[in-house]
Amino acid sequence: MRHAIHFTKMQGAGNDYIYVDATRFSLPSPECLAVKWSDRHNGIGSDGLVLIGRASGKDADFSMRIFNADGSEAAMCGNASRCIGKYLYEKGLCNKKLIRLETASGVKNLWIKVSEDDQRKVESVTVDMLEPSLECRAQFSGAPGKECELEAAGATFTGLFVSMGNPHFVIFCENAEDVDICKYGPLLEHNEAFPERCNIEFAQVISPERIRTRVWERGSGVTRACGSGACATAVAASLTGRASKKVTIAMDGGELDIDWNPPVGHVYLSGPAETVFEGEIEYGTR
Repeated sequence: MRHAIHFTKMQGAGNDYIYVDATRFSLPSPECLAVKWSDRHNGIGSDGLVLIGRASGKDADFSMRIFNADGSEAAMCGNASRCIGKYLYEKGLCNKKLIRLETASGVKNLWIKVSEDDQRKVESVTVDMLEPSLECRAQFSGAPGKECELEAAGATFTGLFVSMGNPHFVIFCENAEDVDICKYGPLLEHNEAFPERCNIEFAQVISPERIRTRVWERGSGVTRACGSGACATAVAASLTGRASKKVTIAMDGGELDIDWNPPVGHVYLSGPAETVFEGEIEYGTR
């Protein structure tokens, strides 16, 4: 039997996902549909699939599940959560300007900034990404809090592991544009140091307030932006004395603002979120 569902494609700094209201539509195999629908030639085209659902308890207003383009489920995505804030507010599903979103890596607070000209239009969304972690044995087997060397295809890369709920390895380089991400990204993602695979960031410090970053995302490949990756980059740059704790991360798809404020330690991610288009798609057997 064929089923038709409504979807919304949204992007945050070029990080694009397919969003489905799971309170209205049931998707029995979202991991399979993520692979099919994310295909940029034969599907809708995206970095993955996001399901917006009901929260499991009173601590949150809504929940999210996110599946990468390869069907693997991720714990969190900063840009996707910001897009969910826009989705919920503009569609009238939540009239709060502080939305609590349940994710696999904890409940995240979303602050909605509306346009001065149109109070129903969301201008930007800030998400509290909670505290970064430098030690997570389930995600990284190396020495915590220290830059370490990893090899890929005969090249040596020095980076710092930072977990934002999902794993990141931030590599600082002289010129991010010169790095062959498609060559080294998948090799580093699958390095034995990362039991759950890893997101890889190649970062070039332009100034203490600005960093150019390119991303190889675990399960999705090269993406135009990564919210948690931007946060991990800012944390790594600050900890190694390369940048301040308030910094702009310039990615392929746009800019994201990061504010990290120890000793409280929470990382705040801000940036635009946009609706690309909406439509209906069928799935199931004929």
